[in-house]
Amino acid sequence: METHGSTNEPAPHDREEIRVERIAKSFGTHSVLDDLDLSIRHGEIIAIVGASGCGKTVLLHIIVGLLQPDAGHIFVADHERPGTPLLDLTSIDENAMDEIRRHWSIVFQRNALFSGTVYENIALWLREVARMPEEQIEERARTAVLAVGLDPDEVLQKERDELSGGMAKRVAVARGISKDPDLIFYDEPTTGLDPDHASRIHELICSTHERPGLRTQSRTTVVVTHDKDLLYRLRPRIAMLHDGRVFFDGTYEAFMASESPLIRPYFDLMPGLQHRAYELSDDDASRIARWDCRQPGKR
Repeated sequence: METHGSTNEPAPHDREEIRVERIAKSFGTHSVLDDLDLSIRHGEIIAIVGASGCGKTVLLHIIVGLLQPDAGHIFVADHERPGTPLLDLTSIDENAMDEIRRHWSIVFQRNALFSGTVYENIALWLREVARMPEEQIEERARTAVLAVGLDPDEVLQKERDELSGGMAKRVAVARGISKDPDLIFYDEPTTGLDPDHASRIHELICSTHERPGLRTQSRTTVVVTHDKDLLYRLRPRIAMLHDGRVFFDGTYEAFMASESPLIRPYFDLMPGLQHRAYELSDDDASRIARWDCRQPGKR
């Protein structure tokens, strides 16, 4: 693995938020991840990049518990306990996992909006898990929708199927930030957006990361992306996956300056990869919505 910059620069905080140890994952005979290691510090912003099919989204889904690894361990910070100790996800049950997820938000690659209005998509977790009163939910929903450049009076009562692709993407981001999470994951948050809307999301990711939350003074942000303009705006630590492992781990500046025969061609291909469009089936959207909105202790 190439390591540049990050090992010589202090992390934003001393403790780990996520530790990935020797993760492996295959689908049939196709190996996607192979003995992969990665550590993410509390309060930092990290971008996971790499060619299509290299395992970025698979890794993200393993970290958040949507997929199980074939081998290895995932340790995540438990924000329910003093000192936020690391817990091995392979050793806890679903109730404990749900408690950990209370402090996370995920903006999925394909939006994962469920049937219903924009308001209900944002309100479900706030109502069923956070137990917020309706007046506070409405305030959070309006604030989040405004933050992504949409008019609450025009959008909140729209049905999911009335939304354009770009609008659905922005609603997915609004839903994610409405939770005020300690840890937020973005899976290709600007794919398919026009430059103006993508730029707004760039600024929103940055401002959300830097804004203190209700429970913590700093957030941790993990972004899976092909968007080189987003990398330029965030200047994050970059982890590039290749051949099932982390090939590069370092600063944005080191990544940009690299003459690696793997990094330069990938960088040139990023604009084309960034403009792909996705669709999500109703079954997949419902499955992810159920995962996102389970109440701890209830099945």
